[in-house]
Amino acid sequence: MRALCWEGVDSLAVRQVPDPELRNAHDMIVRVRRSATCGADLPLLGGRLPFVAAGDVLGHEFVGEVAEVGPEVRRHRVGDRVVVSAAVACGSCWYCRQGLHSCCDNSGTAPAVTESAWGQPTAGCYGQPGALGGFAGSHAEYVRVPYADVGAFTVPDPVSDDRAVFASDAAPAGWMGAELGEVGPGDVVAVWGAGAVGQLTAQAATLLGADRVIVIDRHPERLEMTERHTGAETLNYELTDVPAELRERSGGRGPDVCVEAVGTADGGGAPASLAGRLTGHRGDGEDPLAVREAVHACRKGGTVFVSGTFTGFVHTFPLGAVMNKGLTLRSARQHGQRWIPMLLDRMARDELRTEHLATHRFPLEQGPAGYALFRDRADGCVRTVFTPEG
Repeated sequence: MRALCWEGVDSLAVRQVPDPELRNAHDMIVRVRRSATCGADLPLLGGRLPFVAAGDVLGHEFVGEVAEVGPEVRRHRVGDRVVVSAAVACGSCWYCRQGLHSCCDNSGTAPAVTESAWGQPTAGCYGQPGALGGFAGSHAEYVRVPYADVGAFTVPDPVSDDRAVFASDAAPAGWMGAELGEVGPGDVVAVWGAGAVGQLTAQAATLLGADRVIVIDRHPERLEMTERHTGAETLNYELTDVPAELRERSGGRGPDVCVEAVGTADGGGAPASLAGRLTGHRGDGEDPLAVREAVHACRKGGTVFVSGTFTGFVHTFPLGAVMNKGLTLRSARQHGQRWIPMLLDRMARDELRTEHLATHRFPLEQGPAGYALFRDRADGCVRTVFTPEG
């Protein structure tokens, strides 16, 4: 089959790779109909994560059609249209039973490596190097889906592929930021980042009853899209004193909930230690500019939720502000299995719209060009969506 593979730093190519096969009774094979880019792919594309190797298939957001099922798969049949959670989870360990699917004990392919990096093993994910617990990615014609009854969900007929593909990762990540940030009626919510996750966080906060939602970014086209599709207020941080403006719009206190949906900037330099090689730590570490501003802007006693992708060590973190202001600081990789059924229902009722995020569409053969556009945020690109059939 054809798949979009990592070739080297900032170099991708469409290759012929072996077709996936069922490996155990709970697997199924999905023929991909749509797959989407994600900001979490960019550290891989840029060679900033260890263990990525030429030939690794990228991508973790996808919707498709069931092509083959293992004998123990009960919820799906050949021909079903499904969306698959980006995080792979077994559904039966202690963490999965608590709804913490991205913390699954059993789904990572290299638990010893991730335990060395982060203290405990975490769940597997599509489009990540196998040495970091990952599985072959979704920018391909077919994908093997482990624990199919746990991680794949039937797409309701009214939900288009272009809408459903974002239920794989971006929509649950956005909902997670609002729900685990404990957004409630009357709250003022600030979201750093007007990409797909930031916009979906804004939509989630509104659906959960927030009184005001304010999204911060510097790209005018993203801010305009955010206003048009989510109804949120926006701030351009290059033109505005963001903390001062947030205080002005929140009765002088600061937002009740601050959500960081930006991610990391590369610290540069070479990994300095074994832990650095395992986690991608470079030089002085990843620079959490948006996290720092969120901590300083949040009202006393408020909540800061970090949903952007960080892989290693962070320095210059304002821990003193967290303690002295009595903040609650939370973070997670999205627990898709926990929210995807609800999100698909909202999509079917037209309460949650996501297809506008697919600003650019390409056949899989043009994957390298699509990723370059997405990486550079050129031509107003928010997300690129690929269709294997052309």
